[in-house]
Amino acid sequence: MPIELTWLGHGCWLIKTPEQTALLDPFLDSSPTAPCKAADVSPDVILVSHGHYDHVDDLVPIARRTGALVVANFEICEWAGKQGIERTEPMNLGGGIELPLGRVTLTPAVHSSVLPDGTYAGTAGGFLIETGGKRIYFACDTALFGDMRLIGRRRIDLAVLPIGDRYTMGPEDSLEAIRLIDPRRVAPAHYNTWPPIAQDASAWATRVRRETSAEPVVVEVGGVIKL
Repeated sequence: MPIELTWLGHGCWLIKTPEQTALLDPFLDSSPTAPCKAADVSPDVILVSHGHYDHVDDLVPIARRTGALVVANFEICEWAGKQGIERTEPMNLGGGIELPLGRVTLTPAVHSSVLPDGTYAGTAGGFLIETGGKRIYFACDTALFGDMRLIGRRRIDLAVLPIGDRYTMGPEDSLEAIRLIDPRRVAPAHYNTWPPIAQDASAWATRVRRETSAEPVVVEVGGVIKL
């Protein structure tokens, strides 16, 4: 069975492996682009990159309903516990844990982070998932930073990068990020949710092919990438 990544709009992804299903940055019920609702997904694991509402909006109801394990930084896990979430795996930047899903490492990101109720949410991060002999890097919400080159030394099979601009890096900086990471394939995220982050993904893919060695993979919302 291949690894399947379904883009659920914005920064939200459903990651299916033979062992477990993970949901990254649950933002469904309030998302203007999501192809499904929070009640439609039943992950084993919920990965949370940072505390902004467009990445945690459905965290609590999904975790309560499914009993999913919440994997996030220490501060977000502490907050989730106060919301009645019993199963958490707190982490911090640079640390990794072993799950049936695979090895999950919390990578640095350059971004702000606060929870919807104003609670301090620690430092924003991304995720490196090593599963089924593949390495998948979700940069999540971030600016361009030089240490992406170090992440790339692990030979990334697929990098998922934001291209929306304004709140994250945009297309231009994402191209430099691709050159630093040097992944085999790269997919865009965190764009076209609202007009301020509208981007032409087709034009971006053309530049990726012309200016980098990576293969761009652009899917519509609800589309699936197989590894």
